[in-house]
This record gives sequence, C-alpha cells and structure tokens, in this order.
Amino acid sequence: MTLTTAIATRDPWSVVPSLGNLDAYIRSVQAIPMLEASEEQALARRLRDQQDLQAASRLVLSHLRLVVSISRQYMGYGLPQGDLIQEGNVGLMKAVKRFDPDQGVRLVSYAMHWIKAEIHEYILKNWRMVKVATTKAQRKLFFNLRSMKHQFKGEDGNDHVGRAGLSEAEIHRVAQELDVRPEDVIEMETRMAGGDVALEAPSDEEHEGVVSPLTYLADEVHEPTRVIESHRRDWLASDGISMALDQLDERSRRIVEERWLKVNDDGSGGMTLHDLAAVYGVSAERIRQIEVAAMKKMRKALSETVDA
Repeated sequence: MTLTTAIATRDPWSVVPSLGNLDAYIRSVQAIPMLEASEEQALARRLRDQQDLQAASRLVLSHLRLVVSISRQYMGYGLPQGDLIQEGNVGLMKAVKRFDPDQGVRLVSYAMHWIKAEIHEYILKNWRMVKVATTKAQRKLFFNLRSMKHQFKGEDGNDHVGRAGLSEAEIHRVAQELDVRPEDVIEMETRMAGGDVALEAPSDEEHEGVVSPLTYLADEVHEPTRVIESHRRDWLASDGISMALDQLDERSRRIVEERWLKVNDDGSGGMTLHDLAAVYGVSAERIRQIEVAAMKKMRKALSETVDA
C-alpha cells in the first residue's frame, strides 16, 4: 500500500505531528509525496462538487512542504518559523478552498499567492508594535525594499539590511526599480529602521531614574483630574465669587468689592483702607477687621459648596 493510498483510507492529518519539535514536523511533511496532476484534479473536483473534506485534507497535506519552503524566505524578520508556517498553512487552506481545477494551473502555483499573503500579513502585524505598512503600496514597498537591501549587501559586502539608512544613489536606484518616489523609499526606510519604544520605564533597579516617554507624551490638558480642577477654578472665579458675596451684609460686600474686585481706569487697584474709613466714618483698622471677617465668611461658604 502506497502512502497516497494510505492517506485516502484514514485521517491524513495523523501523518503530521500536531505538537512537539518543529524539525520533526518538517521531516514529516517532507516525507509526504506531492500529488500527480490527475490526482490533484480529481480531488479538487470532489471538493468543489461534493464538498468532500477528505479530498480537501489530501490537497492541503500534500502541499505542506510548500509552506515550509516559503516560510524560509521570511526568516530574516526575527519571527519564529513555526508561526510563519502556521500562518502559511492558513493561506494554503484558503487557496485549496478557492482552487478551480478547470483553470488549467496546478495548485502549487495558485497556492503560493495565498501562502505569501498570509505570511506577509502576519509579519506586518507582528514585526513592529506600530504597523510599518498599512496600504497595499506600502506593503509591496516594505518587502521589496528588504529584498533589494539584501542585493546591495551581496554587491559591496556591507550589511545594508541592518543599517540605519541607504545612500542617495541607492535610494534613487530602489525608487527607479520599484517605480515609486524617492520620498516613499526614504519614509519606508525610516519606518523599518525605527524600533519600538516602551511607553513606561522598566521597573527594575537597573533602569532607575530613566524617564519614560509616557512622562512627556501624556496629554495633561485632557487628564480627568486636571479637567475637574480647571472647571472648579472657572466656577470659583465667576459664579463662586458671586455666591460668596451674597453671604455678606451690604457694608462688608462693598468693602470687599472696592478693595479687591474693582480696577480704576488707570489700571490701579480699588479704594484703600483709609478711603473706605472716610466713607464710613470709622478707623482704617476697623475697615481692615471687617474685611478680614468678610473674607473668612466667603472662604467658608465656598468651601462648603465645593465639598458638597
């Protein structure tokens, strides 16, 4: 009994270890032979016409080695190969589901696009905490730029992939070959060269005294406690003062208003203690005592209102 026949009579996924060593998984999928063109066509028609899940499993299983091969092309992004393979397998299953055997192409050619698309999406989501590419054009530039930097490394021996920036000549060469503006290349190169920065400083003693970006990036204007404090100050300066003045008798209110709330045309303050003493026929000291008592009464009224 051949392996292909054995797959047809039992669950094909049992051939591949579900957990454990990645190398064991790769060895297992490499041992599974690819389907002949006639087998592939027959299985694809069974899936399309009869929704045969066993046929789908055989199509997927026979192409797992393709995902492993493609995943190796993206090892330079610092992401686990197991995760790349997993995402590529998702793309393979999508390809199998959409594959039309009557289009005259082999599944291996059709599936490559779907496998790479899923791996690309995974890399763009996980290579940086903040996405480096969001539009279709940016995604294309992101991957092509890394590939071309590898070519530059091969030409002059310098590591352009990890370097902070390209030379002006290299930027124009990339822009010309990829049919984009030099400004687009510079922007993408800047995004790729930048790393993630933690908003909060590490809590260990080694980083004690380090100022975190959260300290100077915080929007204090809209911080809730500051908004409340601002509203309270505005109220105290307007409605609060009026409310407190209403608690005073007529003489005390006039003294406070003349002393603190009125400004002369020349910009100077209101009436002095002696001016008010002359108006009321009392000593300046008495005016001061009335003023102190009035201020105390106003502060108490404001305090009770704010605390309520």
